[in-house]
Amino acid sequence: MGASLLRLHFHDCFVNGCDGSVLLDDTANFTGEETAFPNLNSLRGFDAVDEIKAAVNKHCNANVVSCADILAVAARDSVQILGGRSFSYKVLLGRRDARNASKNDPIFNLPAPFSSFSQLLSNFQSHGLDLKDLVVLSGGHSIGLARCTTFSARIFDDTNIDKSFAASLQRLCPASGGNNTEPFDETPMKFDTVYYKALLKSKGLLHPDQELFKSNGCKSDKLVRHYSHSPGHFAKDFGASMIKMGNIKPLIGNKGEIRLNCRKIN
Repeated sequence: MGASLLRLHFHDCFVNGCDGSVLLDDTANFTGEETAFPNLNSLRGFDAVDEIKAAVNKHCNANVVSCADILAVAARDSVQILGGRSFSYKVLLGRRDARNASKNDPIFNLPAPFSSFSQLLSNFQSHGLDLKDLVVLSGGHSIGLARCTTFSARIFDDTNIDKSFAASLQRLCPASGGNNTEPFDETPMKFDTVYYKALLKSKGLLHPDQELFKSNGCKSDKLVRHYSHSPGHFAKDFGASMIKMGNIKPLIGNKGEIRLNCRKIN
């Protein structure tokens, strides 16, 4: 569940800012983000968010904490539970929730599973993030699973992949893709630096993962090497980049609302 909550926060912030729009169900006026191509059969954790929201409202005896803030805190807590106290960071609060969503917006705002390095960097820069943020936030793939359809092209077509690693995955995932899942790295339930160690061995699961390490001495190569053997620096920088991502176009003041039910507007 930790990986799912982290992914919800990422997918929320990259689509029109951290406003909880990813949680909205379809209405007569709009089709929400959940069934958009980048999110379809990928996002989970909605029930957990509902439970957290109900518990927070009961504890506060009022509806004062937004769904967007709940996603931000849940992502931080998930990483800390799976990675340890070094992954604790201060979550800035005060976001409000969007009153609408669009099925098309995730398509244009989220990185695609076949993105090149230049496309990844351009995407992050369009959200006010930089190369370091790209490399460190990609470390979120330290936990969780990916569907075969997101990496089948890599294991059958890419050349910058360990041959035995590709062969082992080809036995589980057909070239046509499918919804079988595989972990991003060898420790999918532990938030650590094994993800970066895998990139050094050309064992990145997704094409964009391996794009971060090309073995040509570029800046992203240096960051991947650094984080692979510096878990303390990764934890510190991950927290800083998460705070930065969490500040992407939040709704504050009188904008938006604080939803009573995260799945629908008030």
